[in-house]
Amino acid sequence: MMCMLPDAVDELRESGGQNEAVDEQGRVPHGSADDPWVLDFSANTNPCSPDGAARVYESSLASARRYPPDDYCAFRAAASTVVDCEAREVIPTAGGLAAIRLTLQTSVEPGGSVLVPAPSFGEYAREVRLQGATPAFVDHDAILDADPAGHDLAIVCNPNNPTGECYDAERLRAFAERCRDADTTLLVDEAFLGFTDEPSLAGTPGVVVARALTKLYGLPGLRAGYAVATGRHRERLDTARIAWSLSGPAAAVGTHCLRDTEFVAATRERVSAERERMRTQLAGRFRVSPSDAPFLLLELDGRDTVEELLATVREHDMAIRDARTFRGLDAHVRIAVRMPDENQQLLGVLDA
Repeated sequence: MMCMLPDAVDELRESGGQNEAVDEQGRVPHGSADDPWVLDFSANTNPCSPDGAARVYESSLASARRYPPDDYCAFRAAASTVVDCEAREVIPTAGGLAAIRLTLQTSVEPGGSVLVPAPSFGEYAREVRLQGATPAFVDHDAILDADPAGHDLAIVCNPNNPTGECYDAERLRAFAERCRDADTTLLVDEAFLGFTDEPSLAGTPGVVVARALTKLYGLPGLRAGYAVATGRHRERLDTARIAWSLSGPAAAVGTHCLRDTEFVAATRERVSAERERMRTQLAGRFRVSPSDAPFLLLELDGRDTVEELLATVREHDMAIRDARTFRGLDAHVRIAVRMPDENQQLLGVLDA
């Protein structure tokens, strides 16, 4: 755990510290339609899950009558194979966001600052402020050129959400080295990296990687994820994580899914082909951002307002993401890549 000097403790008490930060924060908008009859393109989750996941969940319910083993050996081993690290470096968490919060809790001091890309996942800035720190926003496409010196932590979302592009692997590793030299923790959110064949930074000294089963495996309600770290970062994360950080069923289903390499390969092939098909068809009406992720960011050309487009799509019992909730975007929507027939339905509405 982090140690705070007496002067820092006194300053935190006088300022109201993290309690005051909590009082000042609201909730962050997210995609996802609550109506089960709506075809949801607003959330970037895989519409498919590995075969057998439901069976594993049902068979593991009996184990929920007792506490799960807190070492999560099978889950750690499965995750370590996916990202090519040591099993002990995997820290189980209840989803990727829990891994992000845990990293900030163990790396960021009240009064400190954190490099945050923009536009990017809105929870980053909120989580930074909840620690009593200040987000220092940097254009997402310039984050690897930023100077990490003087910051407690730097965040990179790879591929970035909502723009969708991956960062060059060599430049990202060079940035990780600069962060390490500056004694600045680097948090790399790899929530969507599993949709690509790009290498993970898991196991890199000075880097904490956050991953989840939410997106790639289509299980947002399972709340299963993990962080990966080495050295003192690993020790802090493992010490600070709550006991039984995954339920027994979540650990069992997570282990099953992480081992299904054929599912991942099939998902990558489908998403890549469908994303290119959708991008090509929509390029005549929208400015479509390059993407390596299971979604596309669309900038409107002025023929419709965002409100009008959202309403039109909703009239057809579909939902897309209002991307104006992302910092710096004012005429954008984001659409997920789903199954081919579903994507065709959306294309028919957007390209009308």
